[in-house]
Amino acid sequence: VQLVESGGGLVQAGGSLRLTCAASGGTISQYAMGWFRQAPGEDQQFVASLTWRSLDSYYSDSVKGRFTISRDNAANMVYLSMNSLKPEDTAVYYCAAATSRFQIMRILTRTSSYNYWGQGTQVTVSS
Repeated sequence: VQLVESGGGLVQAGGSLRLTCAASGGTISQYAMGWFRQAPGEDQQFVASLTWRSLDSYYSDSVKGRFTISRDNAANMVYLSMNSLKPEDTAVYYCAAATSRFQIMRILTRTSSYNYWGQGTQVTVSS
């Protein structure tokens, strides 16, 4: 499975962006999907998780109410809609897929739960 993120860029505080994760070599409707981010000098941080069939979603406290994870099975894409962006949201954002049938029904917040990753897309929020 290959994952390719896009949609990052420079935005002013209070603005919005929508990140896209395009999948190939696999069908995302069969996977649990997640978004993580990594700021310079920091560890990778959980952002959002979406279970198989989009039955459940979960967000980190820092983005809850501002970010939304969703998927388009027909397009084989996952999205992260980001509103009310803050300078502290500045990071490289990564899309991830969990394909294990033992995992896909769960909310997954650990990087070790995912077995496929994209290359990341930079999001920079200016104050």
